[in-house]
Amino acid sequence: MKELRQARRGWLAAAGRYALAVVGAGGGWAVRAATPARDDPPPGPAPASDAPWITAYAAFGEPPKYGADFTHFDYVKPDAPKGGTLYLSNPDRRTSFDKFNIFTILGNAPAGIGIYMMETLAALSADETQTMYCLLAEAMQIAPDKSSIIFRIRAQARFSNGDPVTADDVKYSFDCLTSPQALPSYSAPLSGVARAVPVDARTIRFELTQQSDDALFKIGTKLYVFSHKWGLKADGTHKRFDEIVSEYPLMTGAYTIAAAEGGRRIEFKRNADYWARDLPMRRGFFNFDRVVYRFYQDLDVANEAFRAGEYDILKIYSARTWVRKIRGAKWDDGEIVKTAFSSGSGQGLQSYYLNLRRPLFQDIRVRQALNLSYDFENNDRYHLYKRANSIFNNSDFAAQGVPSAGEVQLLEPFRSSLPKEVFGPAYVAPRTDTDTGALRRNLLKARDLLSAAGWKLGSDGWLYNASGQRFEIEYLEPSSQDDDVRMNAWRYSLDKLGIVLRDRKVDFALFLRRLEKFDFDMVTIVEPSFSLPSAGDMLGIYGSKAAVIDGSDNARGVRSPAVDHVLEAMQTARSMAAFRDACRALDRIVMWNYWQVPDLYSDTELATYWNKFGIPAVVPKYFTTDQAPDVSPELAWPISTWWMKDLAKR
Repeated sequence: MKELRQARRGWLAAAGRYALAVVGAGGGWAVRAATPARDDPPPGPAPASDAPWITAYAAFGEPPKYGADFTHFDYVKPDAPKGGTLYLSNPDRRTSFDKFNIFTILGNAPAGIGIYMMETLAALSADETQTMYCLLAEAMQIAPDKSSIIFRIRAQARFSNGDPVTADDVKYSFDCLTSPQALPSYSAPLSGVARAVPVDARTIRFELTQQSDDALFKIGTKLYVFSHKWGLKADGTHKRFDEIVSEYPLMTGAYTIAAAEGGRRIEFKRNADYWARDLPMRRGFFNFDRVVYRFYQDLDVANEAFRAGEYDILKIYSARTWVRKIRGAKWDDGEIVKTAFSSGSGQGLQSYYLNLRRPLFQDIRVRQALNLSYDFENNDRYHLYKRANSIFNNSDFAAQGVPSAGEVQLLEPFRSSLPKEVFGPAYVAPRTDTDTGALRRNLLKARDLLSAAGWKLGSDGWLYNASGQRFEIEYLEPSSQDDDVRMNAWRYSLDKLGIVLRDRKVDFALFLRRLEKFDFDMVTIVEPSFSLPSAGDMLGIYGSKAAVIDGSDNARGVRSPAVDHVLEAMQTARSMAAFRDACRALDRIVMWNYWQVPDLYSDTELATYWNKFGIPAVVPKYFTTDQAPDVSPELAWPISTWWMKDLAKR
């Protein structure tokens, strides 16, 4: 996805004072920690190994963009002024919070903890494909066959209470996040680890069952580290992980919780003693003294609150809102700004998930008919979005043309169980332009498919199967969400076919519970954006094992041996070409099985914000203005790297 970059050589690291050089390691590229400076011996013993100690690692043979002499990422202002308060609203559908443990299944945790408090052993770069730089760790050692990875923790790494970060803390975090009490979205990425073994106070080894780059990156960037004192009882034992509810997390990030009020407001305060503030991968980050989230019950109320100045940055998801509502005198005079930031991030599939556990959706002809009936073109009146044709939109990993030889090799053993279209041209969603008659032709084809699947029109004009069941779909959505106007055109088409489409709006807490229990017919889900597709994420979304785990990301209930086979190929790929073939093969299987009705994606980030911020000159290639619960600071670019511009004038 990007050109090969030449890494720079020959520097002396300020933190740890190790002479560094660029080397290839384990199939990837890394920045190697060479012989330690003579007056600074290695901090603690490490297991004997021929593998080098490295401080950065990139997948599939690319050298890291930033050499050992880098002082900051290009997309920050390293000397940005510190100060001021950033006000934000609830970034997703949650309207309140009732716990502070973001990792467990029951309850709702507040936004912001992931970005402002949580840290990992390594940090991702937001302007290069799948590269991690040591953060809590000062170096890592990867076995040549990728059967293990060892991290040596920085001596200066500290929790917010001043305690040093130890290997035992990392082990405690790993044990909690892989326990049955953890959300599958946190435990699944660590499923490739056989065990975590503290070697000494500052060294920990992870032994892997999945010998892949993906497993290495998951350990480095998805194992969130917190103190063993979080949840520690007076008698020295620990609470069960899901019993840690009201205690503030004890973590290593730049902020601590200053106040939390009634599940409607949370305030973070920047830690003046933040241990990593001068590290290259943190310089220029976290410039606000305080960050305050206010939770609103309704999106219309939240939008009006933004206009009134109650909070500062708003990401826009609706084209209609962007064109018709984000305007007025305050925008005209520059008091508020609206910007469409270009994004190079691969865009995961946004679609209407069909719950395959329901008998209604088990016939592929029914699913194809629903795809044919969705009227995207007549909904796309503002032309701000693009039709999603892939699970890897806006990237080179989306299927193209006919399958390559490598794709066919992966798919061939399952030819008899796959739709024949999988072996032909890549999926393209059916167009519904009314001026060309495309929608009418689609509906006629959909009618024939439904009839072949056993659905017949009754005397009342609705479809019934042989058992007398009427064809009804319940579309589940949170009550805090704007009405989905796309439903209107779709409902009109489905009415013509004899299908009942009903909206069901519920409180977000109930919405989440029903989603976790897979108690829905159809729901809108947006899969993760990416710089490089994550095999671990795809395993959680499409893997057969996840389909039977409550709370997993496999909400559709996909259970396919072909998918499992291709996912394994993604995990074990040793070259970019092999990885790309596996991604494209997966794409073909998912799209041609019609397990969903694809909707849209965007290659821009639509944001509006009060004109009070200084903004770095360079926009990273991979970022989001959204503040999802656990998005990393490197990717949450506006809220982690902007600053109050008036401070620079003082």
